[in-house]
Amino acid sequence: MEHLKYPIGKFEYGKSYTVADNQKHISIIEQFPATLKDLVPQLSSAQLEKCYRPDGWTARQVIHHIADSHMNAYIRVKLTLTEDTPPIKPYDESLWANLEDGKNAPVEISVQLIDALHKRWVYLLKKLSIDELQKKYFHPEYKREFKLEELLALYAWHGKHHYEHLKIILTNK
Repeated sequence: MEHLKYPIGKFEYGKSYTVADNQKHISIIEQFPATLKDLVPQLSSAQLEKCYRPDGWTARQVIHHIADSHMNAYIRVKLTLTEDTPPIKPYDESLWANLEDGKNAPVEISVQLIDALHKRWVYLLKKLSIDELQKKYFHPEYKREFKLEELLALYAWHGKHHYEHLKIILTNK
């Protein structure tokens, strides 16, 4: 079951990142919407309602979750750049995924949102200095501070992680 839950492995928290790592993560975040836009049309209506694992989300919920999560990440970046180690607001991803829009809205809405959001997000990320990437926010759920460069690594991983969930659904017709 673990391989279905984490098809690319779990994210490794607390690592250090080089300038090259940060650039790579920004590039992955930048390319993600195009990768997603190539995959989503391959999913049939029936596949959009299938789960990638028992008790997992449907493909539709995964796609909407990506939009929700990446919007939160973008806001966290902005808060971190404009405040001194701001506490961020956690949210219950499962409750969000089970709201009406997460369960039933057309996936094209979130695919378009992810595309636009990533363009704006990456524009900002590419302008950040090394010092700005060292700025931190406080996550009350984890009870620790996160540097922005760790957020970059997390969201580069996050896109790949859920892309693989969608591929599981696509290949298990």
